[in-house]
Amino acid sequence: MPTVPPMLQRILDKPVADGEKLLESALSAFLDFGIKRTSMGEIARRAGISPATLYRRFESKNELVEAVSVREAQRFVAMIDKQVQAVTGTEDQLVEIFVAFITAIANNELLRRLLRTEPDLILPRLTTEAGPILAVGRGYLAEKLRELRDSENTHEFDAELVAEIMARLALSLALTPDGPIPVADREAARDFARRTLLPMVTYGIR
Repeated sequence: MPTVPPMLQRILDKPVADGEKLLESALSAFLDFGIKRTSMGEIARRAGISPATLYRRFESKNELVEAVSVREAQRFVAMIDKQVQAVTGTEDQLVEIFVAFITAIANNELLRRLLRTEPDLILPRLTTEAGPILAVGRGYLAEKLRELRDSENTHEFDAELVAEIMARLALSLALTPDGPIPVADREAARDFARRTLLPMVTYGIR
């Protein structure tokens, strides 16, 4: 499981019985109304609890938004991991992970809605305040890179550094797809990853 900041991990580790329902209730409200127009009272109503109970679990809406964001990122990782299981070969899996990251972020329903209706709110969370979300992707990619480094005939390289570069590039491409780097064409994106990203692993970054 990818690592996340300790504060958010404590939130996400709370009992599924109500913790998961709270996050689902918040997500559904954000999809219906956007983040700005969603009140904590509306989220509590959807979760079937009192606002006081909700505030005992999440001190502010900002904390709840961050928890939903990280949980969505963890869902991305689980979905991507499932997709790449059908791909054989560690290098091909890394290529597929990169392409799947771009696709998952670009096609996320909540992200698309917020970028369209509340860009002033969501863009900082995906740029200057994107640390928690990047941590999920970086942790997952670094784990896969270490597997490649330890099992394949590759030079020694810094798995955390390569994972950082891949995660940041995937997020940037998903947010700003226009440019010479292919995003919409999955085969072209795979070719780009093989030509540009895999050499970082093949020849090593120290």
